[in-house]
Amino acid sequence: MFLLAVRWLKKIRNGGLANQFLMALMVTIPVLNFGMVMGWQSPMTPILQDPQGPAPESITDNHISWMASVTFIPAIFCGFIVGDLADRWGRKVVTLLTSLMLSISWIIILFCLQPWALIASRAVAGLACAGCYVVTPLYLKEIASDHIRGALGSLFILSQNVGYLVVYIAGDFLSFAAVMWLCTAIPVLHILAFLPMPETPVFLVKQGKLKEARAGLAWLRGTTVEDKDLEEAVQQLEREEEYAKSMKKATWKSIVQDKTTFQAFRIALNVMLSQETCGYLVVLMYAGSIFDQATNNIGLKLSPNKQTIIVGVIQLLGSVVASCIVEKTGRKWLLAGTAFATGLSMLALGGWFYITSLNVWLPGWLPVLAMCLCIFAAAAGYQPVPYVITSELFSFQHRGMVTSFVSSVDALSDFLQTKAYDPLLKLLGIHWVFILFSIVCFSGTFYTIMWVPETKDRTVEEIYALLEDGRQKEKRKDVESGKRQVKVGKKNDKEGKENDEEVSRL
Repeated sequence: MFLLAVRWLKKIRNGGLANQFLMALMVTIPVLNFGMVMGWQSPMTPILQDPQGPAPESITDNHISWMASVTFIPAIFCGFIVGDLADRWGRKVVTLLTSLMLSISWIIILFCLQPWALIASRAVAGLACAGCYVVTPLYLKEIASDHIRGALGSLFILSQNVGYLVVYIAGDFLSFAAVMWLCTAIPVLHILAFLPMPETPVFLVKQGKLKEARAGLAWLRGTTVEDKDLEEAVQQLEREEEYAKSMKKATWKSIVQDKTTFQAFRIALNVMLSQETCGYLVVLMYAGSIFDQATNNIGLKLSPNKQTIIVGVIQLLGSVVASCIVEKTGRKWLLAGTAFATGLSMLALGGWFYITSLNVWLPGWLPVLAMCLCIFAAAAGYQPVPYVITSELFSFQHRGMVTSFVSSVDALSDFLQTKAYDPLLKLLGIHWVFILFSIVCFSGTFYTIMWVPETKDRTVEEIYALLEDGRQKEKRKDVESGKRQVKVGKKNDKEGKENDEEVSRL
C-alpha cells in the first residue's frame, strides 16, 4: 500500500499535476476541520460529563444526543441555498464562508461551555456542513483533469478522515483547552491561505472572465497561457457554456421530464442514500463505546480514546487506498465490492452481539476484526465513491442543483440516524441495529451491480448514452417478449382450430 501511495505521488509530480493536487488539498481543509467537528465529540464527551471537568454544569446524555444530531439540521435546509450561492458567487467565496462558519463554531465553545452554547456551536457547524458537502465535490470536479478526477474526488473523504484522526489523537494527548485552540486555528488559517487561490475555470468561463479562466487553468496544469492545449481546453469550456445558455434554464421540471437525466438523478440519490444509511456514521460517532463493549472479554486493555485512535488510523488507511486505486478499478466495482464487505462486517458484528447475548462463548477478537474491516472497506470505497459518481453524472447546468438536493437528503438521513440510534438500541438491541445496517449495505451492493453505470474516463454524454442504451435494451426485451407472446398466441390459435376441425370430423 505504501508503494501504491509513492507511485501515485510520483505520477502527480511528474505529470504536471502538482498544482491540482495542492489546490485539492487547500479546498478540502474545511472538510478536514468538519471531520474534527464530528470526531471531537468522542474524546471530549467524558471530559464534558466529568463533574470536575471544564463545563460549568453537568452535560447530560440528552445534551450529547442533541449535539450529535443538531449539526445536520441546518444542512437539511441550507443545501439548496449553498448550491445557489455557489452558482452565483462562485465556489471560492462559498468555501471561504464555510471556513468562517467553522471558525465561529469553535469560538463559541472557546468562550462558553453551557449546554445551550455547545448545541448552538454544533448548529453553526451545520452551516459549514452544507458548504463542505455541496461545494467541495464541485470544486474538486472542476479543477481536476479527466484522468485524475477520481483520485482528487476521493480526497474529500480522505480529508474528513484525517480530521477524525487528528482530533482523536489530540483529545488523548492534549488538554481540553489545547484541543480547542487547535480546532479553531485551522479554519482561521485556511481563510488567510485560501484568499490567493484561483476560482474554478468552469465558473470563470460562465462569468465571461476568459482571461482569468485561462490563467487559472494554466496554473492548475503547470503550463503557460500560450499553450495550445490550454487554448483548446478553454474553447471547450466556452462551447459547453454556450450550449448550456442555449438550453432552457435548469429546473427540477427539466430534470424530471428528461428520462435520462432523471435516471441519473435516481442513481445519484440511491447511491448516496445507501452510503449515508449504512451505519458508518453511527459506528464512528460511538466508536469508543462500541469498542468498549466488544473488548470487555479480551486482554486488550486500551482506553476508549486509544481504541478510537485505532479506528481513525484504519479509516485513514482505507481512504489512502481509495485515492490510489479508484482510477484503476473504476467506480462501479469498487463501490459494489466495498459495500458488500461493509455489509458482511455489519452482519458479523450483529451476529456476535446476538450469539453472546445468549451466553454462548465466541472469541472476543471477532467483533474487533469485523469493526476494523467495516471501517476500512467503507473508507476505501463505500464512502468516497458516491461523491465521485454524483459529480460525474451531471453537466454544470444540473450539477449544483442535484448536489444541493442530495446533500439535504443526506443531512436529514444523518440527523434521523443519530437521533434514532439510542432509541433503536434500547428497543431492538445492538445486534438487530447492526443487522439492519447490513441489509442496507447488501441492498446497495445489488443496486450498484444492476443499475449504476461505470463513469470512469467518460464524459456526461457518454454516460448518458450508456443509460439510454440500457433503456433501449429493456425496450428491445419487451418487444421480443411481446413478439414471442404473439407467436405463442398464434400457435395456440392454430392448434385450437386444428382441434376444432378434428372434433367436427368426429
